[in-house]
Amino acid sequence: MVNSRFQDDSAQYGDFNLYAVKLALEKALTSENKAQAGFRADVMIGEDAQYLANRDSIETSGTAGVTNEDQNSNALFLEQAYAQFRIPVGNGWDWKVGKFVTTLGYEVIERPANMNITYGLLWQNAYPLWYTGVLTSYRFDDNFDAKLGVVNGSNSDNNTTISGQGDGVAVLASLNVTAPGGNANWSNNFQYSTNTENDSDVSITNSSYPIAGASGSGTGASYIYNSWGNWAPKFADDKLLFAFDAVLGAYTPSGGPANGATTWWGAGAYTKYQFNDWFYLASRGEYFGSDNQNKTGVTSTGTPATGSVSWWEYTLTAGFNVIDNLLIRAEYRLDWGTNISGNTSNNTQSGGPAHYAGAEVVYSF
Repeated sequence: MVNSRFQDDSAQYGDFNLYAVKLALEKALTSENKAQAGFRADVMIGEDAQYLANRDSIETSGTAGVTNEDQNSNALFLEQAYAQFRIPVGNGWDWKVGKFVTTLGYEVIERPANMNITYGLLWQNAYPLWYTGVLTSYRFDDNFDAKLGVVNGSNSDNNTTISGQGDGVAVLASLNVTAPGGNANWSNNFQYSTNTENDSDVSITNSSYPIAGASGSGTGASYIYNSWGNWAPKFADDKLLFAFDAVLGAYTPSGGPANGATTWWGAGAYTKYQFNDWFYLASRGEYFGSDNQNKTGVTSTGTPATGSVSWWEYTLTAGFNVIDNLLIRAEYRLDWGTNISGNTSNNTQSGGPAHYAGAEVVYSF
C-alpha cells in the first residue's frame, strides 16, 4: 500500500489492515400495513471502528487525533441501535428511535457497499455519519417517500442543550423520488443544526475559532443541503450504473464571522460497469471546496487561514467476485489540491499529487 494523502481514511504504508468485522442483528418490519415493532443493532470491530467513533483527527499545533493510522483492531464502534415501529396510518407510518446512520450522502459507512474501497472527499469532509434521536418516514406511493427527524447534534450521543459546549439540536428532512421503472432514484436531504457539527471530520479545536468540524466549540447554526441520485439505464441490462453526489453547507457562529464562519461545497460522479458475473470496474471523481480553511483545518498554526480550499480526487477500482460471498478489490487513487499532502506538525504540506494503491478482501455472511 502506498499512501501520502493528508486525509483521515489512511493507513500505514505497506501494512495489512483489519478494517472491520461487522455484526448486525435485526427484527425487520414486514411489508404488511399493520401495527408492528422491531429493532436493529449494528456493531463494528476493527481499525475503522476507532476512526469512526471519533473523526476529530487533523493534527493541530503538533497534536494528532484519531485516524486510520492509529491502528487498533480491538476497537469497538456502535454504528446503530434503534427500535422501530409502524403506525397503520395511510400507507404505513414508520418510526426509528435511538441511534441511526445519516440521511445525507451517497456513500455509506460500510466500505463493501460503496463502489470504491476508500471513502470519498464528500463522505470525509461534508457529512455527519450518525445521529441519536427520532426519525420518521412515510411512503406516499411507489415514486415518492419522505423522512423527518429531530436528533441531537451531528455525531453525538449526548444531551440536547444549545448552550455553551452542548451538542445542539438538529432537524433532518428528506424527499426521495424513484423513477416509475425503478431504475433511477433522486434523493434530496437537508439538515439544520443549532450548533457546530460534532466530528464531521477534520477540525481545529481552537476555542477562539469554533468551526463546523469542532466538537462543542461554539454555538451558532449549521446548514447542509445534499442531493444524490443513481441511474441504471435499461439498455445496459443492469450492467451499467451512474451516480452523483452534491453538497452545499454553511456554519454561522453566534459570535459573528470572526468566530469561524465557513461555507463548503462539493460534487462527485460515479460510474460502475459489471463486465460479467465475476468482474467489474468502478470510477469516482470528486471536488470539494470551501471559502476558507475553517472547515478543513489544513493549516498547522491553530488560527484558520483566510485562503480558500480546493481538493480533487480520482479513484479507479477493480472488483473480483471470486466465489459466492467473497469479493476481492484493488484500487488506485490520485488526490491533489490545497495542502492535500504532507504533515501539519512539521508544516510540510503541499498540493500533491498524492498517490494511493491498495487491495481489499471482503467476506459477507
